[in-house]
Amino acid sequence: MVMGTTGLRRSMVKIASAAMALAVLAACAHPVIEDMAARRMDMARAAHQDSLVLDGHADIVLPSTSLSYQGPDGRSKVAPDKLAAGGVGAVVMSVAVGPGPRTPEGDAAGRAEADEKLAAIRALDAAHELLAIATTPEEVRAIRARGQTAVILGFQNARSLESDVAALDTFHAAGVRVFGLNHIGHNDFSDSSRPVYDGDTKTYEVEAEHGGLSALGVQAIERINALGGIVDVSQMSKDATLQAIALSTSPVIASHSNARALSDVSRNLSDEEIDRIGETGGVIHVAAFGAYLVDLSDPDLLARIRAVRRGAGLPETYSYPYELYWELDDPAAKTAFLTAMRDVIGRGSVDRMMDHIDYIVARIGVDHVGIGTDFNHGGGVEGFNEADEAFNVTLALVDRGYASADIGKIWGGNFLRVFQSVSAAATD
Repeated sequence: MVMGTTGLRRSMVKIASAAMALAVLAACAHPVIEDMAARRMDMARAAHQDSLVLDGHADIVLPSTSLSYQGPDGRSKVAPDKLAAGGVGAVVMSVAVGPGPRTPEGDAAGRAEADEKLAAIRALDAAHELLAIATTPEEVRAIRARGQTAVILGFQNARSLESDVAALDTFHAAGVRVFGLNHIGHNDFSDSSRPVYDGDTKTYEVEAEHGGLSALGVQAIERINALGGIVDVSQMSKDATLQAIALSTSPVIASHSNARALSDVSRNLSDEEIDRIGETGGVIHVAAFGAYLVDLSDPDLLARIRAVRRGAGLPETYSYPYELYWELDDPAAKTAFLTAMRDVIGRGSVDRMMDHIDYIVARIGVDHVGIGTDFNHGGGVEGFNEADEAFNVTLALVDRGYASADIGKIWGGNFLRVFQSVSAAATD
């Protein structure tokens, strides 16, 4: 059928009218979209301003700290100016030591490293008006009210206790308030979620040495409770974590742990651990560490990870994809491995952090979730790789539908609740 001239003219008029209508709608929609974006930013800014933005775990930088752990500018990711720029009101700076020989000399070296880090953070505090060390929840609030960032001292790896529970008192007297017994490798107090690798024998240590906590570990949990310290279960084995929760008379925290159901690496928390922490009033701080956020449920991805590890001469078994890169002596080989693995698993994202937060909130509630970056040891999250990018997390929480009051709980309110509880329960 051939359309006549009149019909063609009518069709053209209809098309023109429709185009004009669409143009009008677009013109009207543009201000609406701009208004929605402005309201979103206003909500996020208000929530960020109203919250005590608290990082539950960051490492202390020493002159010997590898630049690969620090920011692109070669400085700490939680340098005082970066904390201020990100609106971070409090940070737990960890006196953390790595694995070492299980000998008196090895433990003494761990203690020396811990003492060096304590001295370093005190020197940083003395040199910067932006910072002040806090030992109580009240001091945290007062320091933040003055416009400074409160530094809460943490501890990680009982190796530096040199098999002496009484050393906990020394660290507490030095201002430490958060106590984690494990890093990589078992120690005399507790099993780790990450058995250490022996580069000489090319083997890992046994999966469990104590079946969780040792007798020393039990005494340590009891002493931390008595001192009014916070028990931190991050990086403990599952058995040690569950035993610590059962034994502790106060709520515990995980200062930098994610959900194993979403990222199956050994130092992330199982559903059972998550549930028990929630049931006992504790808090799980989701870590901004790309390697502990990656979804490892894809068989093809797992095969590619194994291939990269084989190519570098590393064991195919691992507790997280980058594990044992430090065993590569050749700097070029180390860089090639890290680059190849990053290409395979990609960078972490703030959105993926939100997935872990949502998962934990759905299981145990918003009163039991926090944020602990692991900066200066971890990282690799696009949009939140240093403290000055903290606002991006608040913006993402707004986008996920969290109300301002709940954002305040996640950022610092939940940690402060636990801090208040354990302080009040101190018996010494």
